[in-house]
Amino acid sequence: MRISTIQQFNHGVKGITDNYANVTRTQEQVSSGTRILTPADDPVASVRLLQLDQESNKLEQYKANLSAATNSLTSEEASLNSVNNILQRIREIAVSSGNGAMSKQDRQALAAELSEREDELYNVFNSRNARGEYLFGGFQGNAQPFVRNPDGTYTYQGDEGQRSIQIASSKLMAINDSGKNLFVDIDNVNRVATAADSGNTGDARISLGVVENKTAYDNTFFPQERVSIVIGADAQSYEIVDANGDALVPAVTGALTANDRNSYEIRYAGVAVKLDGTVQAGDSFTIERGDVSAEQGKRETRSILESVAFLRQNLESGGDTTEDKLQRRDVIAISLENLDNAMNKVLGVQTTIGARMNVIESTENENAEVSQINQSVQSSLKDLDYAEALSRLSLQTVVLQAAQQSFVKVSGLSLFNLIR
Repeated sequence: MRISTIQQFNHGVKGITDNYANVTRTQEQVSSGTRILTPADDPVASVRLLQLDQESNKLEQYKANLSAATNSLTSEEASLNSVNNILQRIREIAVSSGNGAMSKQDRQALAAELSEREDELYNVFNSRNARGEYLFGGFQGNAQPFVRNPDGTYTYQGDEGQRSIQIASSKLMAINDSGKNLFVDIDNVNRVATAADSGNTGDARISLGVVENKTAYDNTFFPQERVSIVIGADAQSYEIVDANGDALVPAVTGALTANDRNSYEIRYAGVAVKLDGTVQAGDSFTIERGDVSAEQGKRETRSILESVAFLRQNLESGGDTTEDKLQRRDVIAISLENLDNAMNKVLGVQTTIGARMNVIESTENENAEVSQINQSVQSSLKDLDYAEALSRLSLQTVVLQAAQQSFVKVSGLSLFNLIR
């Protein structure tokens, strides 16, 4: 085969260029510490590295989300601790206000402190997290959840939702709780309406009814939503009848036995009432389910702020007559029960917060392990084996030098050199 001078020259240049490219590529690998400089170097590994990089970005986002969830739940827990402390103090005030030796001025002083505690609760209920979102507004994180109306009542403007954030590939974490569930939907023990019949000949009054057994109350259907306590002919017994005056089936009767406070306690369907004063034969007292007695203002639930205001208003305006004292006794009993229900609700949510914090901690550990494995796999795919690369660089350098030297010698060969 005949080889022309230009062909010989081109082959030599190409050899030098190829060898120089190999040396340069290896030198870049050594300089960067990376085996794969372009996807063409290892297409399969390049695709896998892209997937691992995307997973790494997700893990970084989950880490930020975990931090946000921790901050929000920590803020909520601190707020609920404050709520519990305030409710405990309000409960102490309620117990103290039952002291019969207190004057009206003393009760008004307690009412003044209750007013401050009420404002304190109102402010805590409108707490925000570190990102400026309202903790207890449900999904409405940017709108104030609790609003005080001009007449002193309160309105909840949030919803019943829970904001959630993704903390792992298939795991969402609730980062708040609805103020409606926490502070508004509190079981109201005073959910029944009571009244003494206007035709009674005795002077006995009936107390504000208290639902002391919610299960019995929920499972017992008041006939026509109302029953009456009718005093027997001997004025020493009673019978409970329906709204039409007919005896219940089976009959509900009992003896009237005065307690140490000279009042009669009667219980039916989880509801407890007291009759104070003198009863006469034929006297009648009604008990009506509160959820059908809108005019009485009785409801299945009563918010914490409403319960505090209920007690405060009684202490502010209550007098020292016998009726005032009995009314105050009933209000205090109801307030204590409702406060206990509120504290139990708050404690229950605090328990769930603790559980969520535990999940966050375990998820952080899981994500950290996944991230470490991710980095290890990425390293095995792209990191350079320096020993092999340096050996290869030495060999490629020798080959390049040999190619350069041989090119110089071969390119000098020509028939013209023999012409003298």
